[in-house]
Amino acid sequence: MLPKIQKHVAWHLRRVRPDDREDLGCEAVAIAFAMFLRLAQQGRIELAYPSPLAAYACRQALAGRRVGGSMNINDVMSEHCQRSKGVSVAQLDVLETLPGQWHELVVADSRSTPADIAATRIDFGAWLASLPQRSRQAAEVLATGETTGAAASLLGVSAGRVSQLRRELHSGWLTFQGEAVTATP
Repeated sequence: MLPKIQKHVAWHLRRVRPDDREDLGCEAVAIAFAMFLRLAQQGRIELAYPSPLAAYACRQALAGRRVGGSMNINDVMSEHCQRSKGVSVAQLDVLETLPGQWHELVVADSRSTPADIAATRIDFGAWLASLPQRSRQAAEVLATGETTGAAASLLGVSAGRVSQLRRELHSGWLTFQGEAVTATP
């Protein structure tokens, strides 16, 4: 019965994100096995069919039910709490920023002192405000750590133009800071 259950589980979970599909599939098979054991203990094994077991197990897995674990509403890491209370858990070391959100990146540097962070936010914000709109967009995209190719596709220009903009922005920043700009070959 296991191969048929696995086939039905795969079909029921076909629209789940590939990242979650394998875990949910294994969980659904475990739930189906637990339900089969329960039916066998009750002497109702004749009611055990692969399709209904798999369908119910998939609904249970998708609802956050787990075999051998309780649904704790107070544990922010449990899916039950996240779904019920609308809690979202994300990694702190992964930054997903949008253009114009360079403020978080300044805070992300653990080597910076609070004074450095404040000065950079003030200076960088003032420098950005002094740039033309197109250059400001490029500076914000590059400040978030995008690669040259990714920045080029976001800005709608070639990768070579992004490299030129990067050099222009760097020299503009140094000029804004009052540092001498050295000629590059």
